Amino acid sequence: MSKKVIALACSAGMSTSLLVKKMQDAAAVEGLNYEIYAEAAAEIDNILSGTGHSKPDVLLLGPQVSYMKAEVSKKTEAAGIPLDIINMQDYGMMNGGKVLASAMALMEYNHE
Repeated sequence: MSKKVIALACSAGMSTSLLVKKMQDAAAVEGLNYEIYAEAAAEIDNILSGTGHSKPDVLLLGPQVSYMKAEVSKKTEAAGIPLDIINMQDYGMMNGGKVLASAMALMEYNHE
């Protein structure tokens, strides 16, 4: 199984770093070889092109940048990358397992 890449985009890339760590921990417990990283929403074009990091298999937007979904979805659709907004409650509770599960579900749905 090839490594999957999950990218998170938030307002500054900082607040999501703790969530990334919790997602990485949850992936490790499941024995999953995932690359998970966060960047500022201003870097979405670079994220989608794989500049600076691996090109993602899924992109999740932090709740604080949910207003960007319509604009970003045009770019992710063109790139063939599924997009969703991180559940606000899961984000607030830093529930890495639930956010990881939602990213995995998006990747599965996209590859059916």
